Amino acid sequence: MTKEKTITSSNGLGYLFLILFLLLFAVAVIIFRANNPSDDYMDAVYIVFSIVVILVAFLMMAGFYTIEPNFAVVILLFGKYIGTDRSEGFHWANPFYSKKKLSLRTNNFDSQKLKVNDKKGNPIEISVVVVWRVNETAEALFAVEDYKTYTIVQSESAIRHIATLYPYDVTDDEPISLRSSIDEVSLALAKEIQERIAGAGIIIEETRINHLAYAPEIAHAMLQRQQAEAVIAARTKIVDGAVGMVEMALKRLSEENVIQLDEERKAAMVGNLMVVLCSDRSAQPIINSGSLY
Repeated sequence: MTKEKTITSSNGLGYLFLILFLLLFAVAVIIFRANNPSDDYMDAVYIVFSIVVILVAFLMMAGFYTIEPNFAVVILLFGKYIGTDRSEGFHWANPFYSKKKLSLRTNNFDSQKLKVNDKKGNPIEISVVVVWRVNETAEALFAVEDYKTYTIVQSESAIRHIATLYPYDVTDDEPISLRSSIDEVSLALAKEIQERIAGAGIIIEETRINHLAYAPEIAHAMLQRQQAEAVIAARTKIVDGAVGMVEMALKRLSEENVIQLDEERKAAMVGNLMVVLCSDRSAQPIINSGSLY
């Protein structure tokens, strides 16, 4: 596999002045000989020589190129890789060199919404933002046909694979999920994409889930399940708190001798307190003026 070789080309300004000097010199010779003809053959020699100099100067102009910040130029000679020039500025190189400019700037793309099944088999929609840049110019140009398309296709393939490794939401046996463990999933995704495009000269700087949802056909059912789980969790917490408060109330009443309750009265009080504490509506007090017996 072709590896990047760094080369340094010549300063373009120096060659620009040289070419201008050659052009002016050749034109001056032609004008001088045209205005001062001689009988020997030297006029023709000087004129031909001047024309050749002009042609060479125009040929040399093909060697100029510029490199902007965060760009690189890959140089080839008749199909053979010569090297990569990363230095900014105005340069000149052999006019027979072929020059291909590559951007080294950070790129990103938002993948299309992919429909896949999570670890539990639930159909979900997911899209990811991938941030990447070219790191190895020779590999990017010569190892793959089109490094941009290659990066996008391999990224979407990795997204599909990672989405099948985690459930959409946290369960008792799955503490890591796509929805609640975004950082862990993003790191795993970036690692997998980097492994898939390791030979393309691309560096993955960051991945981040941009869209995550259940597929439309099960979204309503999953929403109802989530609401039911939330209600159950809330009720469980309310009951735990109510039991503690009832226990504390009975203990305080017994310790401070406020009232002596037999088992039946304790059961009635516990029932009333649990109803008041666990109800989702305001309690309606009932004054009992008689006896339980």
